Amino acid sequence: MATDPLDALRLSLMQDLLPVGMAVVERARRGGPRQVVDAFTGSTDPLARLKQEGDPAAQAVRESLDQIQPGLGNPVMKVEVRDIPVSEAVTTSPAGPGEGDLNADREALHGALAGITARLALLDQRLEA
Repeated sequence: MATDPLDALRLSLMQDLLPVGMAVVERARRGGPRQVVDAFTGSTDPLARLKQEGDPAAQAVRESLDQIQPGLGNPVMKVEVRDIPVSEAVTTSPAGPGEGDLNADREALHGALAGITARLALLDQRLEA
């Protein structure tokens, strides 16, 4: 998950504490303090129950935060991207394509990329006009 302590704290707040807090607020609004106390006395795992109750409201809050700044409510997960050499990709695949299939795929990819490049150039020309 998050390696930065502040990101880990924010992630924990958004995914764990926010739904529980939303459920407690909703219970207090609906039935007052008595209904909040009932959540803790009537269940073997009250926090899990409150988290489940508050998930829809918390999701709405997270989506609203994402409207303000993307990634603020629903944290963006970091991924590691690396290049795999073609020779490694062919040797590691269990039922890898033959060399002829690989060349045909490569040519098809280059053709598709050339078409995309041409359409982008056309779009740039139309936007400049």
